[in-house]
Amino acid sequence: MAAQRGRGLEMTMSLFRLDASILPGTSASAEIADIVEAEWASARPEAPVVRRHLGTDPLPADAWTLATTAGFTPEPDRSPEQAEALSLAAALAAELDAADAVVLAVPLYNYGISQHFKTWVDLVITGAGAGTPVLKGKPTVLATVRGGGYGPGTPREGWDHSTPYLRRVLDDMWQADLTIIERELTLAATTPGMEALRDQAADLHSEALNTARDTARGLAAR
Repeated sequence: MAAQRGRGLEMTMSLFRLDASILPGTSASAEIADIVEAEWASARPEAPVVRRHLGTDPLPADAWTLATTAGFTPEPDRSPEQAEALSLAAALAAELDAADAVVLAVPLYNYGISQHFKTWVDLVITGAGAGTPVLKGKPTVLATVRGGGYGPGTPREGWDHSTPYLRRVLDDMWQADLTIIERELTLAATTPGMEALRDQAADLHSEALNTARDTARGLAAR
């Protein structure tokens, strides 16, 4: 699934896009990622885009366990399931390694990251090696969205346990050249009791989309 590289002085630039929304038809994070991808495609129409959607095509829930236990099992004694899980982990790490730029669309669910995104992270770590900065210096855009408000002074300040984790993995562990585009109050327009927040939500929506366009243009120009 990884993009093919050019030979000699010619190099095909590639974008890897990952989505994690379980509601792809109405995904606020995908809306941001769509802008990034569209600007990339406009500037680089010949460049491949490699996509993986964890919401519609989740990874096997037991794959990380199988890949991890395989590491403690002599190769001749590994089960077919362990070997398959190791191969999957290597392929996921290779997708990131092959990309020249990355965009990740990751919503907050239940105050943290979803299990299917965590499975992907764990498998990439297994496939690349725990100490490998798999995104070192690579331009990476994280689009992350939250249905409510979690900023300073809000009733749920500090309840966002997703964004700090994502920073730790993408920035500190994988050493990406990271840009984060955030949007809050995505549920205000449709949720009873949030009517008073709808103007603020609309402003945050516009701000996020404008930031996505500016970020994407800079990304495509690199």
